[in-house]
Amino acid sequence: MARDPGLYDYLPYDGTRPKITWPNGARVAFWVAPNIEFYELDPPKNPSRAAWARPQPDVLNVSYRDYGNRAGFQRMLEAMDRCGVRGSVSLNVAMCEHHPEIIAACAERGWEFYSHGTYNTRYLFNMNEAQEREVIQDSIDTIRKHTGQKLDGWLAPALTYTDNTLDLVAEMGLTYVCDLFHDDQPGPVKVKSGRLVSIPYSLEMNDVIVYNVNLVSPRRYADILKRQFDRLYAEGAESGTVMCIPLHPYLVGWPYRIKAFEEALDYICGHDRVWLATGREIAAHFLEHNYDAFAKASHAVAEAPL
Repeated sequence: MARDPGLYDYLPYDGTRPKITWPNGARVAFWVAPNIEFYELDPPKNPSRAAWARPQPDVLNVSYRDYGNRAGFQRMLEAMDRCGVRGSVSLNVAMCEHHPEIIAACAERGWEFYSHGTYNTRYLFNMNEAQEREVIQDSIDTIRKHTGQKLDGWLAPALTYTDNTLDLVAEMGLTYVCDLFHDDQPGPVKVKSGRLVSIPYSLEMNDVIVYNVNLVSPRRYADILKRQFDRLYAEGAESGTVMCIPLHPYLVGWPYRIKAFEEALDYICGHDRVWLATGREIAAHFLEHNYDAFAKASHAVAEAPL
């Protein structure tokens, strides 16, 4: 029985790692990843996962998430504008058709767009290679058509995968993924062709986990973000680290929650040695300066005896 999924090799987070040096001597590469999503009322059925826990039509949950596109997004946008933070949008690409005004608002601010699939209610589970390739190609084409950007990043819709996902993403010209949650620094991903980087996208800092799973208060959320940053900033004095805040406007954008996010942004951006980056920029820097050294220093995890 294998004890490791084989998606990346082992490299302990200690003084033996090759050193990462971010631009201008930054200790932390800081990026914010708003999930701009669209949820269908009655999506196609997937045999492995139901879109909604309640019977159809689940108007309650659809409208709850639509709050993000109507109200929460605007508050989140204003908070990021005030701190001069660009977003790296984890985009359900169907949003380009449903809400082009949201896409335009992000694009005019120089935000990056990477793919979070077509809809957050359409999963990759059970897709064959041709079907999954079509989803990725549609993301490439749609983001180019509506924003003029090349697609570089991938976060699988609703975090759903097949055995082919990462290989296809690399083969089709993307450079980074956010689907692996194993480290506080970027690292090489083992794929059949090309070079692919995993960059940290933290579930622990994700407002879905914070608010809907761990059920913390907004005040505690601000404290969590600050504590995460403080430790990564201290460790970044030796070798550059990455901090990501993944967001969902339907959660972070509520009136009683937005102040916690604003407070954390003010705190983080108030430090000198912070690189306010996008996912694409972090991946490109790592590919150019660190990928080969990390790949050489890593080693495969041994399989457990049968």
